[in-house]
Amino acid sequence: MKGLLMDVSESHIGRRIREVRTWRGLSQTTAAELAGITGPYLSMIERGVRPVTKRAVLEGIAQALRVSPAELTGKPYAPSDASSAVAHAAMAAVSDALSGWSVGEFPEVPDRPWQAVQADVDRLNLTLHPNADYSAQAELLPDLIAHLLSAVGTEHRTDALVGLLSAYRAAGSLARDLGVAGLPMLAVERMRQVAEQLDDPVWLAYAAYRRAQLLTGGNRTRQRQLAVAAADVPGARVEVKGMAHLAAALACAVESQADEALTHMAEAAALAELIESDVSSWMQMSFGRTNVGIWRVAIGVELGEGAKVAEIASGFTPGGVSRSRQAAFWIDYGRGLLAERKFQEQGLAGLLRAEKLAPQMVRNNVFVREAVGSLLSNARRNAGSRELRGLAWRVGISPNG
Repeated sequence: MKGLLMDVSESHIGRRIREVRTWRGLSQTTAAELAGITGPYLSMIERGVRPVTKRAVLEGIAQALRVSPAELTGKPYAPSDASSAVAHAAMAAVSDALSGWSVGEFPEVPDRPWQAVQADVDRLNLTLHPNADYSAQAELLPDLIAHLLSAVGTEHRTDALVGLLSAYRAAGSLARDLGVAGLPMLAVERMRQVAEQLDDPVWLAYAAYRRAQLLTGGNRTRQRQLAVAAADVPGARVEVKGMAHLAAALACAVESQADEALTHMAEAAALAELIESDVSSWMQMSFGRTNVGIWRVAIGVELGEGAKVAEIASGFTPGGVSRSRQAAFWIDYGRGLLAERKFQEQGLAGLLRAEKLAPQMVRNNVFVREAVGSLLSNARRNAGSRELRGLAWRVGISPNG
């Protein structure tokens, strides 16, 4: 994979921002004003001196330049290892499975015992998706979706439809994380079709929440509206209500609506108290007090708390949830600490901890790549170079110098 590594000077978002801004004919001052940031800050971003560490900054600049955030992130990234190559190669078949058949259509598939199909659903839900194993999910999903669609026409109809919800959810999340444009919303549409077939408020609310969750970052206002609507669906489970409030909190935080974000966080925290086991296993949503704690750190970073996330996370241990949720905590914790130079060593340690938990997730995270590229550009040759350069290599950034 060495030939696919990107030089650190070409890897940061700032380079693409500069290219688009120049093409648009905008000065740095004008673009910065439209994005709601200062001219010097935009200048440092474009030069790679400061990384883009918050969704609000990325999406604000994208809006100012009239492009989608994805056009600035450079996703999908070129594979930097064998597992990434497998995941990207398999996404074409995942796309075909989503676009080729609607719910209620029955693809021709080889006969397979339902128990074997159910075992694959369990493997997806209990191992591959929680561990953020992108390559294994991408390889499994096309055939699994086809067999589940076929099973809808049998005595296993209800179980097949619930299995399809899981498969489409995994496909949507996978496409979002890998940067496959358009596919997340197609997965959402398929989930809506399944929920309508099940004709149960529980599943209709679940599909509505997933729509809010997977909505592109270019429309946070709409994301908040959809999340609030999902939380208010009559008959929605407490897990759906809680996760919907967390999604609404994130949308508000990105739009710098701190009071509203904290209100939704409080709603989610109150709902989490109703989960006796702390972490609910229903549909692998992991909602509960621990997950709310993880989200507090993410919301804190988006609200500009920076290194103060260490205080937010003080005494908090993200145990009892999936490896991917734990990794999300350490990613947000790490990028929060990296906002201040004196905490960079601890921030890098957080990213490395996340990588051990969910390497494919970390290597496809835009904020990790931004942070690593910035650290690498600004680091002295003898300043934490071994760990930093190793991580840079693994995420697909070639150290220069």
